[in-house]
Amino acid sequence: MSCIRFNTPAQRAAMKRLAPPMLNAEEAAALHRSPEITETKLSRLRLLARHANPKIRESVASSLHAPDDLYAALAADPDEGVRACVAKNEATPCDVLRSLADDESERVRGWLAVNYFVPEDVMERLADDVSDTVRSLVRWKASLQTTS
Repeated sequence: MSCIRFNTPAQRAAMKRLAPPMLNAEEAAALHRSPEITETKLSRLRLLARHANPKIRESVASSLHAPDDLYAALAADPDEGVRACVAKNEATPCDVLRSLADDESERVRGWLAVNYFVPEDVMERLADDVSDTVRSLVRWKASLQTTS
């Protein structure tokens, strides 16, 4: 016996007629709202930002709701992955992003180059970066803006 099921044209028409309407991104977001950011959650982020495991600190650096002082502290983290998460986070304050423009890690500067929330003066600095990869990412991002 086969496990493949073949629907008749009438069954397919009925399924199409009875299918629920598809939601767009805004409608789906309205139905599935994020939990409120409470003092308890902020305290938890502060605690996790000091965790020994860099992957845990990366999760805090990727948070859209961390306090500004945490982004600044994580931008100075000894782990390159943590700093890279700060560099690519759209919620990171501009001053913190500016501080990462001189990061020793090409990976961090590369993520900074593709972050759309990086100030123009930082992009100008990255356009003259010592790394070919970072400079090419700056050119790539600029090409996206001119074709849009």
